[in-house]
Amino acid sequence: MAWETFVTSGHPAEAKSDHVRDDILASWLRSMEMGVDAATLASRKISDEDEIALRRQHNAHLRRAASAAFRRLEPHLSDAKSIMLLADDQGVIIDAIGDASVLDDGQGIHLEVGGQWNEKTVGTNGIGTALKTGKPMYVHAAEHFVEGVQAWTCAGAPIRNPFDNSVIGVVDLSGPPDIFRRHNIALVLAAAREIEIALAEQQRQDRTQLLEAFLQSKYSQADNSVLLLDRNGRILFRRGVDETTFPSSDKLLVGQKLLPDLEAFNAKDLPTLLPPNVEAQGLERLVLDNDYRGAALFLKCDRSLRRPEIGARRIQPRPNVSEEPIHIVCASPKMLEAIELAERAAQANVSVLIQGETGVGKELFARLIHSRLGRRDSPYVPVNCAAISNDLIGAELFGYVDGAFTGAARGGRAGKFEQANGGLLCLDEIGDMPIELQPYLLRALEQRAIYRMGDSKRRPVDVRLVAMTNRDLRQEIEKGKFRRDLFYRIGVVTIEVPPLRERGSDILALLEHFSDHFAKETGRPKMSFGADALKMLASYRWPGNVRELRNAVQRIYLVCSGPVVTVKDLPPELRDDFDESEADSLESILSGNSGDLESIEASAIRRTIAAEKGNLTRVAAVLGISRPTLYRKMRQYRIDRSVGRPD
Repeated sequence: MAWETFVTSGHPAEAKSDHVRDDILASWLRSMEMGVDAATLASRKISDEDEIALRRQHNAHLRRAASAAFRRLEPHLSDAKSIMLLADDQGVIIDAIGDASVLDDGQGIHLEVGGQWNEKTVGTNGIGTALKTGKPMYVHAAEHFVEGVQAWTCAGAPIRNPFDNSVIGVVDLSGPPDIFRRHNIALVLAAAREIEIALAEQQRQDRTQLLEAFLQSKYSQADNSVLLLDRNGRILFRRGVDETTFPSSDKLLVGQKLLPDLEAFNAKDLPTLLPPNVEAQGLERLVLDNDYRGAALFLKCDRSLRRPEIGARRIQPRPNVSEEPIHIVCASPKMLEAIELAERAAQANVSVLIQGETGVGKELFARLIHSRLGRRDSPYVPVNCAAISNDLIGAELFGYVDGAFTGAARGGRAGKFEQANGGLLCLDEIGDMPIELQPYLLRALEQRAIYRMGDSKRRPVDVRLVAMTNRDLRQEIEKGKFRRDLFYRIGVVTIEVPPLRERGSDILALLEHFSDHFAKETGRPKMSFGADALKMLASYRWPGNVRELRNAVQRIYLVCSGPVVTVKDLPPELRDDFDESEADSLESILSGNSGDLESIEASAIRRTIAAEKGNLTRVAAVLGISRPTLYRKMRQYRIDRSVGRPD
């Protein structure tokens, strides 16, 4: 047997001849070099219960992120004679669920909470080897390095911090050898991705709450370079910190742990903890809803070097493409947070899912990520999954060879994956991808390779994927229209682009931006907006989001004759939103006076609520939709049921 040959001879060449996998052999070598005793009968366990409790508390964020996945999988593990384990970044098990008898058996080798399963302690195993390599690993029976564990099979997948892509834990499936299936690795990999998405959502909420605490504090208006730190001393946001004003700005990146735990931190130690050439003016605690959220660290800088703050991100035109630079105009916390997450995601080689309503500017975020990839000539290849027929989308994505199907171009053709090699592939409307094609997309992403239609040749591709949707993919999963494993694969980082109605003063900033643009495009003097018109524009719900605002400004420059824009110059659908007595009629809709589908839908809901005097059960029945859908639409369009109640 290969294991016996290796531990007795210590020669990898002899074990290699017995077809031992390279990853296993490399781990055996590490285990031997670290002095692990192959005759060991069990791993070790932390004996101090207080230390175990402290370790679990320290990893509360990881345990919380894993809880949903563990709850979903637990009912299925008993029938499978399996257990699922969560380990921290040191290989110590902090949670365990599954078959009760298998959990009992695991205690005999300390495969339980508090058990230590790094390679240094117990050699080759699913937890420790996945932790060491940063790759999903299955270790079956005699592939384990120590003899006492060879009655088990396990599959582990690393869990990565969405902030910096570092490995912070492992999720592992273990049990007796007869549960061994190679595809067990797919299960733990999907669970790890689900945990990473939950971690990203936790971090997004933490950033939002910290930003809100900062904006509500007396310090937010100060003209300072500032770092916002969470309670653990990790940088979540920065303002006025760049390479011009701070030579050490590369050491002040979002996601970096800059200071120790802030609750036990002494401000006098700041000078010794900060990077060279970085000085602090002060540290202020931030509180929201009577809860400590973190701190604002104000930095000293040479004001003569300070550049004025601008409320935009500039994206340069792509090489060999005739286009103007793109500006993402923003100042709202939610938008700044989404931009910061996109720029950070560009630094990590992970797939990104961009979600948001129609017209919010999702493709701008894909372009932003592409512009931050580092290579000026990296390709950007967009694909609209909804605009390609089900019969052709496979050929469009993966390409085909000569004669693959009737009508195929002679000589074949490369697909979008190959065209995007070395760059970014942007899949718009990913929710419209046919369910039967989704396994092929998942395989291409996992293997980083594609097969053209009609061909058996494997073609490696290095593609960064950005997927976009205005659908709720979780609902699509429940309907059976979208694969759960694909969702976790494309959503390693998920960016929620806020609707325009949630961006506050950004509406007026965008109005100014588009007014500048269309004044230049039409050759007209820049128009000014009257107070009543500005008030209406700022109060409108903008169901079509930024796209609707842009179209409204363009229309104004095309049809308005005077230098000042008044309420009567605004598009009819915008004015109608404030005048329920002039709700859209069928004639006005057919004549094109009602702006977009969202406006029509909102108007239909308002009219029906008024007709049914606020009885939402009847409103849903009349409109032919469920009550939950009606409530969701009312929230989306900010419709109050009181519009149908008598005075």
